[in-house]
Amino acid sequence: MKALQPAALPAPFGRYSHGVASGRLVVTSGQLGLAADGTVPEGVTAQAELCFANIRAILAEAGADFSHVLRFNAFVTARAHMAEYMAVRDRLVADLPVKPASTLMIVSGFTRPEFLVEVEATALLP
Repeated sequence: MKALQPAALPAPFGRYSHGVASGRLVVTSGQLGLAADGTVPEGVTAQAELCFANIRAILAEAGADFSHVLRFNAFVTARAHMAEYMAVRDRLVADLPVKPASTLMIVSGFTRPEFLVEVEATALLP
């Protein structure tokens, strides 16, 4: 197994890796809308874009991109956030010939109240 810890991402909150590659399988930890400088943008759209940017960096470290993603799992803190999250996801996978599987769940909250969305991915290298 190989830990995936892109330098452009903020350090994990605890003793875990941002991602792990094992053979052809790549999995990411849930990514929050947290920039490398520790700032959290306002709004679901900006946070979701940052979540996916972080996932893109983790995948790139493994030699993968969104075309290798099998599944996205996402979590939002309110039903009202679903459409904004889905608009970001849909835009980022629009050109893929095979869209990843996707799950979206509503949760009561995250480690800090300003976080509105979290996204994780599972990918398979060719």
